[in-house]
Amino acid sequence: MTTSVTVAVVGAVDLAKELGKKGTSSDLTLFNTAHDEHAITVVEPTQFPEKIPPLLTALAMADRCLLIVAELTRSVAETIAVLELVDIDTTVVLGPNVGEAEVARAFKGGRLAGAPRVALDLPHLRELVESWTAPTREGPVRVPIDHSFPVKGVGAVALGVVRQGTLKAHERLRLYPTPKEVEIRSIQVHDIDRKEAMSGERVGVALRGIEADELSRGQVLAPEGTLATGRSLSFGPLERCRYYRGDAGPGAQLHLSLDLQAVPALLEELTPTTTRVSLDRDVVFAPGAWAYLLDLDVPAGPRFLGRARLLPANG
Repeated sequence: MTTSVTVAVVGAVDLAKELGKKGTSSDLTLFNTAHDEHAITVVEPTQFPEKIPPLLTALAMADRCLLIVAELTRSVAETIAVLELVDIDTTVVLGPNVGEAEVARAFKGGRLAGAPRVALDLPHLRELVESWTAPTREGPVRVPIDHSFPVKGVGAVALGVVRQGTLKAHERLRLYPTPKEVEIRSIQVHDIDRKEAMSGERVGVALRGIEADELSRGQVLAPEGTLATGRSLSFGPLERCRYYRGDAGPGAQLHLSLDLQAVPALLEELTPTTTRVSLDRDVVFAPGAWAYLLDLDVPAGPRFLGRARLLPANG
């Protein structure tokens, strides 16, 4: 039986390439390796810290995270601020010039204070990553798209990780948040043709019923009726980033990061119990999912405002 895992490597832009062969590259860069029926995909937010959405996207794609702390720079501090409010298993990798005491101060009072720490040693890191596997998630199949392109003679091809369930060739699925239904013409897992792909596996799928220019990151392949869509979203209370120094309130122009989607958002309401935003286009979501608010105009400190959980009434 094959196993897979997707790992986000954050905090440094020169280490992910040591863990796999370079593949798809955009604002994110993917590195792949596979042996002994175990496939590893490493995701690097290449355009962070210039842009913060790629950091949230890389974390949303991943099962596990490696936080590289070679030195405590401003971008590492912003990464720490984000990771404190993102629920992902994180291992901290300490460079030789960073002391335990200063790291302990940086993590004090946050989720990462109890995260496992290892030394920056490449052979050990490769062993560690090879020991990880994606959790099995049962339920209706769900494949968020992270990249797409046309292939001559094949048509539209989408790349993504099967986040839940089993993807099967020739089944028909909805392309959320659009109303379109598409057929899975064929499936490849690390360039090998497959009739199906399991939860955790990274796939390339050829699609029938859609053109490549109609595909975009954040769309999700899933059975009709299993997800919701909308552009006016209500959440529970905002859990603020403790390092955020801005003053965003109702009327603020923000960005919403939701799974692999990054969308401009108008903050309509912010009370101790309710957060409500309106978007310029429909997004797809599962009830109860976490969403993250970004303030790209904050003059100092992290651009990360905080997170809130979608209320069941959405959709």
